[in-house]
Order: sequence, then C-alpha cells, then structure tokens
Amino acid sequence: MPQILDGIAVRNEILERLKPRIAKLKRKPGLAVVLVGHNPASEVYVRSKIKTCGEIDIYSEKLTPPETVTTEEMLALIDDLNRRPDIDGILVQMPLPKQVDTRRVLEAVAPDKDADGFHPTNVGHLVAGRPAPRACTPAGIMELLKYYKIPVEGRRAVVLGRSDIVGKPMALMLLHESATVTICHSRTAELADECHRADILVAAIGRAGMVTSEFLAPGATVIDVGMNRVTDRAEAERLGRAEEFARKGSVLVGDVHPVEVARVASAYTPVPGGVGPLTIAMLMANTVALAEQHQAAAASR
Repeated sequence: MPQILDGIAVRNEILERLKPRIAKLKRKPGLAVVLVGHNPASEVYVRSKIKTCGEIDIYSEKLTPPETVTTEEMLALIDDLNRRPDIDGILVQMPLPKQVDTRRVLEAVAPDKDADGFHPTNVGHLVAGRPAPRACTPAGIMELLKYYKIPVEGRRAVVLGRSDIVGKPMALMLLHESATVTICHSRTAELADECHRADILVAAIGRAGMVTSEFLAPGATVIDVGMNRVTDRAEAERLGRAEEFARKGSVLVGDVHPVEVARVASAYTPVPGGVGPLTIAMLMANTVALAEQHQAAAASR
C-alpha cells in the first residue's frame, strides 16, 4: 500500500510551531487580504485564510474593493497598506478584474510585506538562495517532504507546470535541496516519458486526471497540486469517482488520476487534503516571519 501524504497533519504542525513565535512578539502579526468583487472561489479561499489567522492569533483585515475598481484605486489602497505599521503582510487575492493591471498591483506591494512571495525582488532572493518570503504552495510542499522524510538530495525531480506561482519556484526550491530538476509543460515532447523518469513528480498543470500510470515510475513520490472540479459524469467515471459524483453532482480531483496513482506510486498526496492546507499554513509562516523582521528593525532604531 502506498503512503498517503496527509497535508492536514503537516499544516497542523506548521501552525503549532508558529504559536510560540507569535507569543514572543510585542504585537500581533498583521495580515491584510484584498478581495475584489464576489468571485465565489476567491471568497472561500479568503474565508479559510482569515479563519486560520484567528486560530493562531494573527490580526487579519479584509478589504473589499468593488468589481469596478481601477488600477489607480488599487495602487492607492496598496500604498496605504504599505505605510501601515500594524500590517506585516499583504495578500491580493487573484484573479483581479480585467480592467485592473495585475502586474502593476502585485509589484506595488512592498517586498517586505509580500506575504505571497510573488514580488520580483523576493523571487530574485529565491534564485540566489537568500532568505525572503517564499511562494506558499511550493514552500508547503518542501515542508511536506521534510515531514515525511522523503529524500530529495540526488533524486530526479520533475515539475509538471511552469507557472510563476508554483512551477518555477518549486523547481528552484528542489534545486536548492540538491535534486536534479526537470521542468515540463504542455509543449514538452514525449511528456509521459519525461515524467516517468521522476523519483519525485510534482503535478501542477491544471488538467483533471491528466497524469495517468504511463507518466509514473513505480515507487515514485507524487505531489498533486491540482484542484479541478469535474461536472461531467463520464469524466468522473474515468477517474473512478462515479459514486461520489452520483451523490454530489460534481467531484474535486487533482491533476493525477486518483486510482492509478494509488496503484503505482510509493507515496502521494490526496485531493482534497494534500497540498491545499499547506498553502495557507505557509502564508501564516511568511506573515509571522515578516512581523519578526519588522519588530526587530523597529527595536534597533
């Protein structure tokens, strides 16, 4: 039987480690979450983030500009948050409306308040191996691998997906731990063969159940970053989730075929309950680290 890599257990340990660090601070860490409009999925994610803040005594503040907000109004909002001493981390929930210049808004967040680890300055620090806020999902995956004592050094790692949020930073973090890393994507030639070489496969391509047994080497560790809602009965049947589909009318699946990964891999993350909880935990970790830096800097003045 393969080992199921439970992200909730790792999340709980990360949050427990943060609590004594928070208790030592002179004031609570502060996280501002900017949620534009009424995207249902974004509202769910933001509720989870704010709930987690409450669990470990982080001050959270939700700002909700209207769907009609302009780029200039968003930049003014970010500038105000950058100036506030009680706010240590800023998170701008994606996606933003089409009329807003997303890149300008994200780059307006001060690097020392970048709770998501997306600012180009912090990405540069990641490339150079210097301390800085890290992209939350890949940072959480590294914590998962450590928790389960899965060796990384010297292993062949394949990252399927090249996004700025997961794929690229994931590859860099694995490289810093001395894995031999290949990045694959939808245009990669002989994609299944490339993935089949992996001791560690991280699937973050955003296609439900795309990674089947032909992609997986026997005994591989498989990290499934995908979160895809399937509303087609035939697709749910293909993925072995017909019974759940009949009850709910839809199913949530990752990028890896859930039946085939359990047959081939030595260890894998389930969907849900695998990578998802780790992303929020690392957002909390980034916020606490930024609060520690801000308070240490204030004390030394």
